Amino acid sequence: MTTTTRLQRVRRYADLLRLLARHGDRDLLRGLDEMPVVGDLVDEDASQDAERLAADLEKLGPTFIKVGQLLSTRADLLPPPYIEALARLQDKVEACEFPAIREAVETELGARLSHLFTSFEETPLGSASLAQVHRASLHDGRRVAVKVQRPGIRGQVLEDLDVLGRVVDLLTKHTETGSRLGLSDVFAGFRRTLLEELDYTREAGNLVTLRDVLAEHEMIVVPEPIESYCTSRVLTMELLEGRKVSDLGPLAQLELDGDALAEALIHAYLEQLLGAGLVHADPHPGNVLVLDVGGLGLVDVGMVVRLPDSTRKQLVKLLLAISEGRGEDAANVVVAMGEPLEDFDERRFISDVADVVERSYRAVMKDIDSGAVVMEVTRSATVAGLRTPPTLAIVGKTLLELDHVARLLAPTFRPIDAVRSRSAQIVQAGMSFSPGSVLGAVMEAKDFAEQLPARVNRVMDAVARGKFELQVNAFDETEMLKGLHRVANRVVTGLVLSALIIGAAMLMQVNSSWQIFGYPGLAMVVFALAALGGGWLLVSIVASDRRVRRRR
Repeated sequence: MTTTTRLQRVRRYADLLRLLARHGDRDLLRGLDEMPVVGDLVDEDASQDAERLAADLEKLGPTFIKVGQLLSTRADLLPPPYIEALARLQDKVEACEFPAIREAVETELGARLSHLFTSFEETPLGSASLAQVHRASLHDGRRVAVKVQRPGIRGQVLEDLDVLGRVVDLLTKHTETGSRLGLSDVFAGFRRTLLEELDYTREAGNLVTLRDVLAEHEMIVVPEPIESYCTSRVLTMELLEGRKVSDLGPLAQLELDGDALAEALIHAYLEQLLGAGLVHADPHPGNVLVLDVGGLGLVDVGMVVRLPDSTRKQLVKLLLAISEGRGEDAANVVVAMGEPLEDFDERRFISDVADVVERSYRAVMKDIDSGAVVMEVTRSATVAGLRTPPTLAIVGKTLLELDHVARLLAPTFRPIDAVRSRSAQIVQAGMSFSPGSVLGAVMEAKDFAEQLPARVNRVMDAVARGKFELQVNAFDETEMLKGLHRVANRVVTGLVLSALIIGAAMLMQVNSSWQIFGYPGLAMVVFALAALGGGWLLVSIVASDRRVRRRR
């Protein structure tokens, strides 16, 4: 490590210390207990503190901006004011000079820019902390968007992640809150997500996957990547011409069939989430385009989370329970998904979730949505001592963003109705049997039927020979026997010492020429032996109890 690198790392540690000194005393994580429920007013001081934290993260650079944006998906870790402030973090920076971009593209693609493209606009369409996008044309006439990673950004991100990782390890090992929330695991997830976002070959793969999943949704368009023009630092894809949903004005909304677009968007995301087990975790209004040719375009799919099949099925149950106002059923689904800690208060959790779900069901639909309820449920789980999977908070944030986009497209649209209807359709589709699943079940049944007679014969033979054993690991019998031996030894020792004391007392009545301090010598010796034995027994009991407490 060079002297310059050491100095940079020292500066980064100093930046983090200043950040912790300014915001750590507010104890954000412990403040979860005082977080308001859906619909309650937010404390103004908390909102101001949250805005200051967001501003400080922006000053620290791209890595911390990304960490802040990722934290905005974790309603189980931070109170609502901080979630809202971090979700608004701006990721816009001054564009790189074009010669640096030209060099990066030519180095990655292995040819001069004029040989690769017939035109390449120097002014970027957009510039963010990790990359910037340029409009270009291929030799076959196709219009494309070229996403170029900023030179040197990968090394800077890796350095920052190393510093953050060391600080997180210290917080996990030496603070109760860090250990309780599993901050090391949380950071590991953030690190993996951020590094995947820096690998544009993964984003190209995400584009292909989403195009396949949404192929039947005619109103939703995902750009096609140009495979031969993609590397880990350059992503070339079909150019989608349109306006960002966030840029739509009132007049533009009147020209759209907003209800149809909003419904198509919700259905497409539920198809991803509940049907294919994928989550495009960043569908904010700037990443959804109203296309000039009609329909909606999805861009910036670097952050795609894949859900296990078991999690996907549980999410279907959860969303149906929320949309139908069944709070206790929703709580039971989350308990099945989560990991209870030692102090998990299940009764409190079920009561809190039932209250949130039932109040949201009775509320006016424009004032509540499924995403906000899912995020509130994850918050309640953390307060009650239930560690939920990170994907649950990401799903809640995704649904919240979708509700926001849908209302920008159609202010009177009710997203929760679309969630209810589409979830029910996916459940019905999941109950059908495919030829492959039926064939697999038949093969399993065949194997079971073939092996059953042999297994039954082995069991019956063991019973006939008297060698049938049933092993139950309900407790450690070896440790239990050791404990019983220790108890028995102490009882026997106590009886022997009692006998010595009684014998010595009786010997006091016997006249003897050998005396100690005016008492019969033999009786005094027996008393001394009893005293030493009693002292040894007390010391061994205290030492043993201390060892047991330390193990606990």
